[in-house]
Amino acid sequence: MREAKAITEFILGFFIAFLVGLTGVGAGSITAPVLILFFHIKPAVAVGTALIFSAVIKFAVLPLYLRRRQVDYRILGLLCLGGIPGVLVGVRVLSQLNTKDHEGGIFLVLGGTIFVVSMGNLYRTLRNRLMSTNVDRSRWLPPIAALIGGEVGFSSAGAGALGALVLLNLTRLTPAEVVGTDMVFGFTLSIIGGGLQLFAGLYDWPILVKLVTGGVLGVLAGARLSSMIPSRPLRLLLSVWLAILGLQLCWKAFG
Repeated sequence: MREAKAITEFILGFFIAFLVGLTGVGAGSITAPVLILFFHIKPAVAVGTALIFSAVIKFAVLPLYLRRRQVDYRILGLLCLGGIPGVLVGVRVLSQLNTKDHEGGIFLVLGGTIFVVSMGNLYRTLRNRLMSTNVDRSRWLPPIAALIGGEVGFSSAGAGALGALVLLNLTRLTPAEVVGTDMVFGFTLSIIGGGLQLFAGLYDWPILVKLVTGGVLGVLAGARLSSMIPSRPLRLLLSVWLAILGLQLCWKAFG
């Protein structure tokens, strides 16, 4: 029984990370709800585990984006200016609400966030291609990134899809720069939020080890195949699945 559970966790880590490497979306958005709904882990522990897992798999693929020069450091700095304080606040709020009395509220916020993220990703995918704006509105990035950071710290979801949408609409970045800059921004939020959760003990170590073991292999495989496999159909399916998971969490909040 234990061996079967360990294999399941390894495969789950590989599958989630493979999707992240292939599509750039899904690390925190998938991991936390799956841990809650199918492994029955407490919300705060699931979020902490998802943040740490997200940080590790993004770190594994980070050199790829840096080597391709897909990161705009000025835009990344503006994102971090708001995102880092935001994630600190989000983690703090979650740690304060880590009681059974507030589980319903955590489920509701987490489910609602994942549903909104999935809809944003669906919209982005249905546009058929990444199209950046010709107008530079980057001055709005810090306050918006603060909101995204807060969501990531509280729910582990939001950095990928929401960050990409913001960059597409407020900056002049090329599609490749949007993906690379958003990935590094997500990694920054995950490593800070995950580090705080690690320090606070809000994670499940046995599950995390299996997730990370499979995840590092999965994200590298997905990143290598990303240029050969059409990601649009996968993004559509992933968005629909995330929407269903989000609604399930919202339903669980009232159950």
